[in-house]
Amino acid sequence: MSDSAAVAVRERVARIVATRRDMPGALLPILHEIQDTVGYVPADALPEIARALNLSRAEVHGVVTFYHHFRDSKPGRHVVQVCRAEACQSVGSEALAAHAERALGCGFHETTADGEFTLEPVYCLGQCACGPAVMIDGRLAGRVTLQRFDALLKACADVTEDQEVQA
Repeated sequence: MSDSAAVAVRERVARIVATRRDMPGALLPILHEIQDTVGYVPADALPEIARALNLSRAEVHGVVTFYHHFRDSKPGRHVVQVCRAEACQSVGSEALAAHAERALGCGFHETTADGEFTLEPVYCLGQCACGPAVMIDGRLAGRVTLQRFDALLKACADVTEDQEVQA
């Protein structure tokens, strides 16, 4: 990350912390907004959050690492989440998860070598009657077969190629 990009991230984090620090139970809203804005929760933001909320850095770090939702590094261009909850497991999400790892060539909580895809587990997308479910770049898909998963990935790659051609 360039120095100017790092400064921009620090400034965004500082604004978020300043805006939310006085609200009751501010830690989770701060972490969510940082991740929604920056794409992840930078490690160098933890001391600032801790100071603002009168918490230890370890307490903030513990919350970030406890919840699977939070990332500590920049995700790939596309974020692929596979539901790992019981309802989806009962209709084949374990096979889908294994297929996703093979198709992407990376494990859960990892990003492909080309930086295109990050694979994440999620523990309920609220699509229990339509499992197995995935979410790619914030778009839900239910009743995902291995073939449909591959088509969803291809659609992401096609969109990326179209954007590069237009640029």
